[in-house]
Amino acid sequence: MTQIVHSFLDIAGDYDAAFVDLWGCMHNGLTAFPDAVKAMQDYRRAGGRVVLVTNSPRPWTSVQPQIQRMGVPDDCWDAIATSGDSARAAMFEGAVGSDVWFIGEDHDQSFFKPMNLLSDPVDIRQVPLDQAQGIVCCGPADPQADPSVYRPQFLAAKQRGLKLLCANPDIVVDRGESREWCAGALAQLYTDMGGESLYFGKPHPPIYDLARRRLAALDGGADASRIICIGDGIHTDILGAQQEDLDSLFITGGLAASETETVDADPAGPALAAYLETHRVSPTFAIGFLR
Repeated sequence: MTQIVHSFLDIAGDYDAAFVDLWGCMHNGLTAFPDAVKAMQDYRRAGGRVVLVTNSPRPWTSVQPQIQRMGVPDDCWDAIATSGDSARAAMFEGAVGSDVWFIGEDHDQSFFKPMNLLSDPVDIRQVPLDQAQGIVCCGPADPQADPSVYRPQFLAAKQRGLKLLCANPDIVVDRGESREWCAGALAQLYTDMGGESLYFGKPHPPIYDLARRRLAALDGGADASRIICIGDGIHTDILGAQQEDLDSLFITGGLAASETETVDADPAGPALAAYLETHRVSPTFAIGFLR
């Protein structure tokens, strides 16, 4: 049964490392959450290790300055593992061919930065859909537009048997008070239409493998029973932790704030129980906001 806690530090002593989501936990897409930053600073001062595990389609080297600008300082984390890095490795290994049709915004071009860790990377070229061997999706070109606008292109791609590489499995995120569509919504649509989508972020195994490698590079890693996953996505952060047999702390004041009746403090017990029963996912702990 999920236990509601009032502070992460109430349970932090039971864990050597935390895999922490960014959007909805550490920031709202515009600015950092001061209480969350302090909680991670305090945890690190007590000896804990923090790996930021994010479904951002960007390389971690692009995420770092982005979150700095939002007010998430370097002293509240030890390493960053991104869905983008997992997906980029697969792309440069040829998962969707060398000639790809790209879906995303201009700032997502960092996805194509070379990866020096690969010994023989595929030479990737961005081409029109009718010339493509596969699709790389970092998110819709217009995050406010309904994903269904891609139906005509997806129909043509499916008929040619193209695979879609999804750099961010999130369906939606909240940027301040505005909700935006993510790459996961497009990949879901493509799959529903009969196409094949490849996933690398939460809740899928590749990003957890990457997070463990980043943790091991710090101090040799940690036993699975001493790692906790923190996030606000029930079908990404929490389901992923459950599938990896890791404990989790569900931040109810993010994407599920309304359903769990989380306003300024912790979730309402009955509302939380009903929400978890509906989604059939069981976090170890729940808290309104990371603090």
